[in-house]
Amino acid sequence: MALKILDNCTNCDMCEPECPNKAISYGAKIYEINPDLCTECVGFYDTPTCISVCPIDCIITDPNRVEDKATLLEKFEQLVLSDKI
Repeated sequence: MALKILDNCTNCDMCEPECPNKAISYGAKIYEINPDLCTECVGFYDTPTCISVCPIDCIITDPNRVEDKATLLEKFEQLVLSDKI
């Protein structure tokens, strides 16, 4: 599952530096998560750090990008091998 930042994001700048995959960047109006880079911190942490630091709880599991833990781990390994993180 990739994560998604909702429209009520206040651009507080808390999530972007916490992402070990560099999946979070500033979009047109709010921060956005690149689903191809998001592993929900699998390979790094037990829980997604962006969710834990978000002061308004505007980061959710993207219902359009459901992935199980094995798939997220595989994505993490591919990112490491390709030097994207």
